[in-house]
Amino acid sequence: MPRLPSSYWRLWWASGIDNVGDGAFAAAVPLLAVTITHDPRLVAAVSAATYLPWLLLSLPAGALVDRHDRVALMWRSQAVQAVLVGAVAALAATGRISLVSLAVAAFALGCCDVVFDNASQAFLPEIVPKPLLHKANGAQQAITTVGAQFLGPPVGSALFALAVALPFGLDAGSFALSASLLATLPRTRRPPARTAITDGLRWLARHRLLRTLAILLGVNTFCGQLATATLVLLATETLHVSIAGYGVLLAGTAFGGLLGGLVNARLVAVFGALPALLAALAGNVVVFVGIGLTPDAVVLGALLATNGFATTLWNVVTVSLRQQIVPDVLLGRVTSVYKLLGKGLIPLGTLTGGLVAHAFGLRAPYPVAGVLRGLALLAALPVLVSALRANSDG
Repeated sequence: MPRLPSSYWRLWWASGIDNVGDGAFAAAVPLLAVTITHDPRLVAAVSAATYLPWLLLSLPAGALVDRHDRVALMWRSQAVQAVLVGAVAALAATGRISLVSLAVAAFALGCCDVVFDNASQAFLPEIVPKPLLHKANGAQQAITTVGAQFLGPPVGSALFALAVALPFGLDAGSFALSASLLATLPRTRRPPARTAITDGLRWLARHRLLRTLAILLGVNTFCGQLATATLVLLATETLHVSIAGYGVLLAGTAFGGLLGGLVNARLVAVFGALPALLAALAGNVVVFVGIGLTPDAVVLGALLATNGFATTLWNVVTVSLRQQIVPDVLLGRVTSVYKLLGKGLIPLGTLTGGLVAHAFGLRAPYPVAGVLRGLALLAALPVLVSALRANSDG
């Protein structure tokens, strides 16, 4: 059986190290925000600042990724993030952090994420053969889940309880170590080429299946942020979960995500990519409605785990499809358009979630998001079923 190359495993280790720090950061930021304010709109605004760069910079970043050394873009963006998070740690340690400075730092980190994520997804097919992409993306998603959701959040919550600055210091160190590993990856010389942003737009607009999946992703991520933007308040204020317990609760999502990353290749091999995709999308609709009705933290944790499994399955299938179908010379730009649609609506979803929670209560965002996701799936179903039938006939 073919094996993944050693260069892939260096990328894998870098992702794992970086995501432990990111998980600690993700748990600590809302906890830090609620020490400054309990207004769900302001808490949501900090989260929205992280994703705003996807709306503003995704398309230019795609052209950058197709024009320049993808490895250099990856390690340099992580080095900058190490400096930024180090500054947040210093401000938190001295008690000089504010919502404004936290939001500015979140925005700057998001700018680096736009470059890194586009570059890493475009770089992966350069070192991994196409038949192994589901396996590679699954392993990548699994280590991302372990770090960002399973290990990082409990560690971040525990460190935050000890000292506010500690989880941010951990994240800064993880960025620095990840950057040093990424700098050792093999370089691929990119021939001079026309890299107009509109080329990626036109290519995706003409591909019916990927165009539909990109739009569906936009709706789903909008709804995901609408629901989860105030999860910290639902957990700590409605369900009375402790600060340490909040990190453990997030680990429920991580457990499901880890399982999804490990078994995705087998599920795709047995059932096919598109049936697995449909099952994941339908499962998320049911889970979101259920979370809005959850009676306690145990049920919430189980539902978050199911959501993590379905979301990971969706991510691995759609990323692998894109890497298999899109030509390499266009992959950065098409990925950037895809991510613009997928992540560009996240800030709007985050702010909408804060407004819904403020107006209708902390439980309301989840069922609202579940209904919207269900309607989007129904609208996309004819295209997905058509692609499923075409694959069966082939």
